[in-house]
Parts: sequence; C-alpha cells; structure tokens
Amino acid sequence: MIEVGYLSAILPEYNFEQVMNFAKTSGFKHVELACWPVGKAERRYAGVSHLDVSTLKESIKRDILNIISSTVPVSALAYYPNVLADDESQSLPAIEHLKQLIIAASFLGISRVNTFIGREHSRDVEYNFGRFKEVWPDIIQFAEQHRVRICIENCPMYFSSDEWPGGKNLATTPNMWDRMFTEIPSDSFGLNYDPSHMVWQQMDYIQPLYDFSEKLFQIHIKDLKILKHKLNKVGIMAHPLEYCSPKLPGLGDIDWSAFFSALNSIGYDGPAIIEVEDKAYEGSDDDVLASLHQSLRYVKQFVS
Repeated sequence: MIEVGYLSAILPEYNFEQVMNFAKTSGFKHVELACWPVGKAERRYAGVSHLDVSTLKESIKRDILNIISSTVPVSALAYYPNVLADDESQSLPAIEHLKQLIIAASFLGISRVNTFIGREHSRDVEYNFGRFKEVWPDIIQFAEQHRVRICIENCPMYFSSDEWPGGKNLATTPNMWDRMFTEIPSDSFGLNYDPSHMVWQQMDYIQPLYDFSEKLFQIHIKDLKILKHKLNKVGIMAHPLEYCSPKLPGLGDIDWSAFFSALNSIGYDGPAIIEVEDKAYEGSDDDVLASLHQSLRYVKQFVS
C-alpha cells in the first residue's frame, strides 16, 4: 500500500521531534528527513539538518528511535549534494557526508538514503559518466555493506546561471538510468523518482514507471506548471525557471490520476513523499503548513 509522507526540508525552523510530531498529527505516514551537514544552506531548500548524523552515538540512539516509534517511520535520510564536482573541496566532503548518512541509516534501521549522482556542469555527459564510474561503485558497495539502498532523484539541477549548461546531476533521463544501472547492477541502487522534472524536459513522465518499476525505491510528489506565455518569449534554451514553476500536487500540469493508476498497475507499495517548492506558499509559516495540509488532502484521493 502506498503511504504518503513529506520531505522535511520545507520546515527548516523545526527540530527533529517537531518534524516527526507534525507528521503524525497531520496524517502523514512517513518523513523523508533532511540531513545536510549542520551549517549555512547551500541553496534554496538545501542546508537543512533535522538530524545531525555526525553526532549519532549509542547514548542518543534510544531517544531517536523512541520518537520515530511513537510518530511515523522515516522513509529515508536525505542529502542532495554534487559528489562529481571537479573541485575536490566540494566533492570530497560531500562523499564523506553521504557515507555518514549511510552509516546513520544503518545504525537507526532506516532502509534508504536519497541523493543525487552529481555532475560537473561545465563538462559533457561522457566526461561525467567517466567520473561516475570512478566515484559511485565505491559508494554503492559501501551502501550494500550497510544494507542501505541509495535512491537517486532525477532532478537535473539546472535552474540558474551557475548550473549552466549541463546542470549538476547526471541522472536525468531514462537513457542515463540504463547506463548507470548497467554499470552498477546492484539491488541497493535505484531511483527516487520525481515526475515534475520530466515535464519541463518535455518527456513522458508515466512510461518510466513501467520501464524502471524494479528500481523505484521511492516517489517524490511535486507538480510543475509550464508557463506558456513565458516559454513563448524565452524559448526552451532559457533557464527552466524562466518558463516553469514548481507547484503543489494538483496545481500544475501532471495528471496525477494517470500517475497513480500506473503506480497501482506496477504494484508499487513504497513511500510517496510530498516535496513542497511552491513559491506561492512561502509568504508565512502558516502558508507553508497550509501547503503541506493541502497537498496531503489532494494526494489522499489516490491512495488507500
């Protein structure tokens, strides 16, 4: 049975216990827990740390597990950096922190860690796939040893001028997923699939559910609206946020009835995690909370 959760990065001022209690009292069944290194945010919706994995130890393990057991399960620990950046001052700490998340997930009995493949945005696909083959086998082997599954989100990470022209995540298309999973044929390596990223790339967002059904470890629920009056002015070669906007589920261009019908057809029974990035709901703390409640009400019509 599909159960709906939310990504905690939208509540940066909450602590771990508040994040978990909000999920329970609001009717969510899971939380994807943001676990960036403690410090300054890297970008919008990043840098949030609801669990400091660098400080986990046996003396606090029971307290954490008690909070989880009295609220809702944690679907995954989340950290979305660029581990393939050429600048080692960026990539090496990112890899180290990602491995800390894997250790923490294993320590707490959490089965998933969600992240990006990364990409050096100024280099072509073949260069980056070479880097993928150098970096990722070790990470996946590390995850296998700790019995944790790595879930790769398909966000291109191309939204601003500093991410031009290639974006900062290689795992954006079915063609690339085929190459990744052929290179590393591991049961611990799969997708955290977000259909909204297919919409602005003008790609079919339903067919991948069938083609990669065995690799769907988690689903992100986020909508997206193509603003055609803006697209007609700037064209598809503009930065995507010049002509599209992330929206709450039901307020964009995705046919969620068809999407959940496909999930039902393939027998998907993992978490469906609402990810809020709708700027229309950022005016106040109350707006943010309202966005989560509204999203849950909408999505619940498609699940048991």
